[in-house]
Amino acid sequence: MSKTVIVPVLISFALSLLMGPVIIPFLRKLKMGQTEREDGVKSHLKKAGTPTMGGVIILASIAITSLFYIKDYPKIIPILFLTLGFGLIGFLDDYLKVVMRRSDGLFPMQKMALQIVVTGIFSYYIVKVAHIPLTMLIPFSGGMYWDIGWLAIPLLFVAVIGTVNGTNFTDGLDGLASSVTLLVAVFFSVVAIGTKSGIEPITCAVIGALMGFLLFNVYPASVFMGDTGSLALGGFVSATAYMLQMPLFILIVGLIYLVEVVSVMIQVTYFKKTGGKRFFKMAPIHHHFELCGWSETRVVAVFSIVTAILCLVAYMGL
Repeated sequence: MSKTVIVPVLISFALSLLMGPVIIPFLRKLKMGQTEREDGVKSHLKKAGTPTMGGVIILASIAITSLFYIKDYPKIIPILFLTLGFGLIGFLDDYLKVVMRRSDGLFPMQKMALQIVVTGIFSYYIVKVAHIPLTMLIPFSGGMYWDIGWLAIPLLFVAVIGTVNGTNFTDGLDGLASSVTLLVAVFFSVVAIGTKSGIEPITCAVIGALMGFLLFNVYPASVFMGDTGSLALGGFVSATAYMLQMPLFILIVGLIYLVEVVSVMIQVTYFKKTGGKRFFKMAPIHHHFELCGWSETRVVAVFSIVTAILCLVAYMGL
């Protein structure tokens, strides 16, 4: 147990901790600085120039730790693939934005096409190679599974790409996406250990990597994860949920991601329909709370507490 649970947490945490002081100055030297929107939250303007793309610290820690276990625990392969696959898309996006100074990064169609390809390979692997059934455990049903037949594949695409982009929207405050996803990773690790699923080395590696990264990412952050980190974490959450046959549980433990996406959709739709009026002071919703007078640390604390409670609720629903 300690070999597959405590050891990966410690290895990943140590790697993350050691890489921070090496990679952060390197990113700063490469001028990988964050640019802040002029029309955004005014208190964020002082963050301009903080190195971004720190997600490489998280990705490297998870990947290196997983390599120790991959031979004995083949079920971590699809999770590692989706995490690295989306991390790479995020890296490309960040690189184009920050280094090539292309303000939008990847074009929306390019980004979506890459996300569909990565998700397609993942779905093929789990169905044809890993033989993971696409039946889904229904929360609070006492162990009943839901079989929706061929519709399970389109649902997988929606669930994966939706979760990934929700995690991306959540990454807007120092330590927010890291804290929320750390709690989600703890929840999935508890389930993975309890069900002897064989994926616990990677879920525990994510816990370690995020704990180490948070030391550099809490307010005031000395590095941001960028899309490299946020897309990778979204990939991790959705892949883990599918390997455990628990995609429906993302709606509970990942409610913050969902609320962030929905807040953006509401804001954009309302803005268009009313000819320029805003439903929220600003979207995604964490900025709305900031403009209501909440400090950044308070928003992160509240969103993390909400996620912790939702993880307990989900645990009761197993």
